[in-house]
Amino acid sequence: MAKNLKRIGILGGMGPEATAYFMHRVIALTQAADDIDHVPFYVDMYPQVPSRLAALVDDSGVNPGPVLADMARGLTAQGARALVLPCNTAHHYADYITQAVNTPLLHMLDLSAQLLAGKFGRGAKIGLLSSPATDTHKIFQSAFDKTGIKAIFPKDADHVLSLIRRIKASGPSADMAQALSNLSAELEGYGVDAILIGCSEFSILGQDITTKLPIFDTVDIAAKAVIIFSGAKLLDVS
Repeated sequence: MAKNLKRIGILGGMGPEATAYFMHRVIALTQAADDIDHVPFYVDMYPQVPSRLAALVDDSGVNPGPVLADMARGLTAQGARALVLPCNTAHHYADYITQAVNTPLLHMLDLSAQLLAGKFGRGAKIGLLSSPATDTHKIFQSAFDKTGIKAIFPKDADHVLSLIRRIKASGPSADMAQALSNLSAELEGYGVDAILIGCSEFSILGQDITTKLPIFDTVDIAAKAVIIFSGAKLLDVS
C-alpha cells in the first residue's frame, strides 16, 4: 500500500544538472527502506526558461517571471501540494509564482536565512558563494533582512560569474572546486561567521569546497524542507 505523501512540484531546468542534483539530494537525505518511502515529485524540467543572468546581469534578456508563473500553474494543476525552485537567482521572480497560484513555495532563500539566524544570531555575517546578480539585486539580503543577518560577497564578481558560466557550459571540475575554495578563503578574511553556497551550480561541487568555517548549502536546506513537507522521513545527518 502506497504511503500518503504529498507531491512536490519542481520548477526545474535552471540549469538541468543543478535540478538533477537537487533531486539527488532529496533522495540522499530521505530515510527510506523502499521506493514508497521517497518523496513523490512532479518535475517541469524546462531549460528554455529565459536566462536569469541575461536579464539581471547583462540587461539584455527576457523577463523569466511569466514563464515561471506558467510552470507553477501547470504543476499545481497536476496536483503539486507545494513548489520548490532549485535556482537561487530565480528567486528574484518568486512573486510571479506566489501571485499565480495558492500552492505554497518552499522559498529556498527564506529557509536559509531562518536556519542561519537560528544558528548564529542576529548580526551574523554570512559569506555567499552565489551569482553576482544576487548581490546587485539584493536577492539574498532581502531574505536576510527578515532575520537580521548580513550577506557578504567576494569582490571579483566577474570571476564568480565566469565560474557559473563555465559549469553551465562544461560541467564541474576540480579546478572550479579549487576556485570556490579560494573564494571561501577570501570570505573568511572578511570575518564572516559561515559560508553559504547560494548557487545551485556551485552546489554540485559543494562536497569538494574546503573552508575553515561552517559551510551550508541552500540546496540541502530546501531539500530537507521538501522532505518534511511531503511527510517523508528526514535522514538523521547530524
